[in-house]
Amino acid sequence: MKKSSREASSVQSVDRALHILELLKEQNEGLGITELANRMDIAKSTVHRLLTSLKKQGYVRQEPSNERYLLGLKLIELGSFVTRSLEIRKVAIPFMNSLVQETGETSHLVVLEDGEVVYIEKIESPYTIRMYSLIGRRAPVHCTGVGKAIIAYLPEEQVRKLASYRGLRKFTDNTITSLEDLLVHLQEIREMGYALDREEHEAGVHCVAAPIFNHNGEAVSGLSVAGPLMRMDEEKVRFCADRVVHYAREISRHLGFQA
Repeated sequence: MKKSSREASSVQSVDRALHILELLKEQNEGLGITELANRMDIAKSTVHRLLTSLKKQGYVRQEPSNERYLLGLKLIELGSFVTRSLEIRKVAIPFMNSLVQETGETSHLVVLEDGEVVYIEKIESPYTIRMYSLIGRRAPVHCTGVGKAIIAYLPEEQVRKLASYRGLRKFTDNTITSLEDLLVHLQEIREMGYALDREEHEAGVHCVAAPIFNHNGEAVSGLSVAGPLMRMDEEKVRFCADRVVHYAREISRHLGFQA
């Protein structure tokens, strides 16, 4: 099927924007619009439009003294996110396999990024009936076990800003939609050492999660097991909580955390 002219134009714009980033990567002193246009063999107006968009998103910045463009700090943030995710995944996978073997339920590993959790690893349950999820998927923090497990250890002011930024959308009848109720709930999570998602995000799914800490004592990731309500009775939830907390601590220890 042939692409529409609009689709082709969008793809071309993405390619050109990435080309700009590649060119700026090679120039510590930056490049001006004219230089970029000449190297890319496109109109200066097109380069200006692309740079304006990249600058707005933080991927490039403009030097006030000479108006040349350089790579932006957003790329450092993304690079740090990728590096952190890869390190945690490498450490966590063996423990996640053990967690699945012991509980029989699907295990997830997430990190916090831009006010949401991003699923960076998943080990499937051996059961035929299991929950649907994808690596790379994003989910809210206020109604997922992994999300709550992480933000429970953030400063309250940061939680308030996050809630204001992302909102507290209602997904099910069990979703917490009041900020004050959420703050009380996060205190309970800190006291227990783990978080529960009892059909707060998806109907028919129970989740148990615990935070993973880095060498600075910061909650940088979340580990969980999740399964269908039919298997996750109270006894199973208590057992899963014990195992999740255990393996989250082991992962934290391997990341340099000392309790």
